[in-house]
Amino acid sequence: MHISDFHGSATALSAESGGRVMAGSTTHGVGRSTPLRVDAQRNLEHVLRAAREVFGELGYGAPMEDVARRARVGVGTVYRRFPSKDVLVRRIAEEETARLTEQAQSALGQEEEPWQALSRFLRTSVASGAGRLLPPQVLRVGAAAEDGAEEEGAARVPHQRQAALGSAPELRVVGARTSVEDEPSEDSGAGALLEVVGRLVDRAREAGELRTDVTVADVLLVIATAAPALPDPAQQAAASARLLDILLEGLRSRTV
Repeated sequence: MHISDFHGSATALSAESGGRVMAGSTTHGVGRSTPLRVDAQRNLEHVLRAAREVFGELGYGAPMEDVARRARVGVGTVYRRFPSKDVLVRRIAEEETARLTEQAQSALGQEEEPWQALSRFLRTSVASGAGRLLPPQVLRVGAAAEDGAEEEGAARVPHQRQAALGSAPELRVVGARTSVEDEPSEDSGAGALLEVVGRLVDRAREAGELRTDVTVADVLLVIATAAPALPDPAQQAAASARLLDILLEGLRSRTV
């Protein structure tokens, strides 16, 4: 869908390229180009902020019209920036996955003690609200990878977890409100996230501080579960902190 933006301007709005926004330009008959308009850049920021809020509250199945209303722009403006919903969903999923990856790397680099590193990552991620936008397929990818490891003899996923993870639509938190076709369709940086979280998990397990049956998928599920979307920010923060405390106790080795 393509609807003219403000007052029929001929400005060519930014195109998506490799997850980055490329500046648009306007030609004035002499080959001269001007940077992306200030109001157009502002609209892009509003759309991205609204998409994070709407998808975080309703899941990736929420319609583009909801994003447009939250951003206070016409739905045509959203489609000018993102020609399909899949493009917008991938953009948000990639940004949130990258943010989680950075948080995990920071925890690894700043905390020498394995349990503190894992705990710091979980607390930072939950506080940021990233769990509400965790791409649903990350949980399935994590489960599949560890199921494969178990088949090779590394017993890392208990049988009851395998049964639950095998029915991903029931497992997903945000994704439970979406259909399969509305999910981010590509890797969205999942590989890098799984690798660095795997290092946090391995270190804590080897130190005897993490239950031996806890997997990467379990840790990511904690992030998704402990980030409820509540209307009051103070209630949301308090609920997240309380729930995370309980979940962290459940992750710890009983010998610690």
